[in-house]
Amino acid sequence: MTGIREAREALKLYFGYDNFRPMQEQIISCILQQQDVVVLMPTGGGKSVCYQVPAVVMPGLCVVVSPLIALMKDQVEALLENGIKAAYMNSSLAAEEQYRVENACLAGELKLLYVSPEKLLSAGFLSFLKRLKVSLFAVDEAHCISAWGHDFRPEYTQLRILKQQFPQTPMVALTATADKLTQKDIQEQLALRNPEVFISSFDRPNINLMVKPGRDRFNKITEFLERHHGQPGIIYCLSRKGTEAIAEKLKRNGFRATSYHAGMSASQRAKAQEDFLKDDVQIVCATVAFGMGIDKSNVRWVIHYNLPKNIEGYYQEIGRAGRDGAKSDALLFYSYADVMSMRSMLTEGKEEQVELQLVKLERMQQYAEATICRRRILLQYFGETMHKDCGNCDICRNPPTSFDGTLLAQKALSAIARTQEQVNMGLLIDVLRGSRNAQVLEGGYHQIKTYGAGREISTMDWQRYLHQMLNAGLVELAYDQNYTLKLTEQSRQVLFDGRPVQLVKFDEVKQPAEEIRPKVRPKKEVIQDALFERLRALRKRLADEHGVPPYVIFSDSTLQEMAAEKPANRIAMLSISGVGSVKYERYGYDFVNEIIGFITEEQEKGNKLKGATHLVTYDLYQSGNNPEQIARMRNLNPVTIYSHLATLFEQGYDVDLYRFVSKKEYEAIKKAIFSLGPEAKLKDLYESLGEQYEYHKIRLSIALFKAEQNS
Repeated sequence: MTGIREAREALKLYFGYDNFRPMQEQIISCILQQQDVVVLMPTGGGKSVCYQVPAVVMPGLCVVVSPLIALMKDQVEALLENGIKAAYMNSSLAAEEQYRVENACLAGELKLLYVSPEKLLSAGFLSFLKRLKVSLFAVDEAHCISAWGHDFRPEYTQLRILKQQFPQTPMVALTATADKLTQKDIQEQLALRNPEVFISSFDRPNINLMVKPGRDRFNKITEFLERHHGQPGIIYCLSRKGTEAIAEKLKRNGFRATSYHAGMSASQRAKAQEDFLKDDVQIVCATVAFGMGIDKSNVRWVIHYNLPKNIEGYYQEIGRAGRDGAKSDALLFYSYADVMSMRSMLTEGKEEQVELQLVKLERMQQYAEATICRRRILLQYFGETMHKDCGNCDICRNPPTSFDGTLLAQKALSAIARTQEQVNMGLLIDVLRGSRNAQVLEGGYHQIKTYGAGREISTMDWQRYLHQMLNAGLVELAYDQNYTLKLTEQSRQVLFDGRPVQLVKFDEVKQPAEEIRPKVRPKKEVIQDALFERLRALRKRLADEHGVPPYVIFSDSTLQEMAAEKPANRIAMLSISGVGSVKYERYGYDFVNEIIGFITEEQEKGNKLKGATHLVTYDLYQSGNNPEQIARMRNLNPVTIYSHLATLFEQGYDVDLYRFVSKKEYEAIKKAIFSLGPEAKLKDLYESLGEQYEYHKIRLSIALFKAEQNS
């Protein structure tokens, strides 16, 4: 049976990574053992590798069900660049092209086939799959299957037919955003057999979370963009008209921007997306129609011009930034007017969904008005508890003034317990404030011990305190039980173990401090950034030549590691995370040459770069240059170049030292080395030899002597 060892080898060979990320290895191991698996992993957490690696090592074809055509195209392009045979089938393919892909499948030439749910369910396609050896089904964006999810797609509900038709084939369902109800629904709708469920941390610590008041948004955006010069990003807007207006305004201000929304023609949308993927434009101003279908790893920031309608959507949208793990920013503008606009939009929907959507909007509003670490709120929403503040959000950088709210929290939690966890927030506040309305009296809640225990606090303040408790995980909201409030393990600690609770009075919340402009940076960082920009420009040139998006060649984080490590030969380049064998053969030499050229230029300016100097010499030597030529090219003393060659020889590199010191010369010099020892100073050896032999020949002879002694 195929094992995890082959999976690790495939990870290095095709993807260029030495180690799996957290959970990937366990997930892959389950798939290799033919188990069904559910994977909840944040955008950028490495979901694709969880099925792409098993697809490569298992015999047969992996069929990936994906909802968006553009995403399929991106992922197939990336796989082909990595040397993995893949294709896609959807409504965008002409009949001739579809026929070619079908023949490739039948001939066993492909390892992965991406299909849309519509294609999968079309007449005759399942019969076609029966003719193939299908190793695995991967259902991507699996939250689309659930009516509880934020992006429900009816056609996804028919995917349970896969288990009926292929009961022995393992299935992996993957999503970045799913609350508890959606997670349960995914398993039931796909008819998975006792699936192993892997819930990765939803934390994306590399994303800096910020919320700013909605006043003067455009000027705040241009200030933000000046600090993120040339970095790609997305601005999400509520309306189609808004996307066009902001894009036009940005263009008038000298930014490379475009718009994207569902009202544009298919060709216009495709061009906007292509321009963004290829880094031909820096900014896309879009409605939420944009983004789910892109796999661009070097998006450095996401701005929400308006408040999103729920936390799931917001989390998925900010997750489009920093997929490569490098530092990224998420900026949200918030105003109460946005809440009102969104409420009126939501109430136009189907009646049975309206209440749920309004409650989810309220949770989004609570996030925007937060008084505690924003990352803790996001994680708590997805059922994950974070025990300390993140330090990478505006609240952490500028904490509001808090007070001891333990007694208030205990009153609220006690009231929830005494009402048998059967009341929603509005009714709970009525009970705490001692209201005698019909609902309170009918439920008999006027008879419980905590009735009226918080009558001195206004309804508005109770709402704010309960929102804070909800954000802190002290209570949960049961959407499927008429939005009643439920106690959690943490609330029991407050009630029975005396756990303290800090709350914030809303009128005491300080406005977040403006971001501090970066201080003057060390010269080393400036040089590293300059090399990164050089490598980014080279990546763009190569991407245009090969007709692929730049990030498909190498991610920003891979380029940043190159800029830091300055690999100047094959061995060093292959040790960079994200550089696999196929990628090196295709692009590695160009990047090595660029790095060598940069190092040489910096040394000519008098900047000594630590690290790869002897490796630069090695590459020039391999290109057929002699030591004197290399010295002139690098503006160094020839003796230094000979020293580099001696060091390279000692480190096992292929360098023929007998080209520069004859065997007769070596035998004479060896006697002196034997007498004084290989650690003797060059000057002492030079003098003991009667000053007959040049310094560089003595240094080369020491290297030969050491090799001889060790053989």
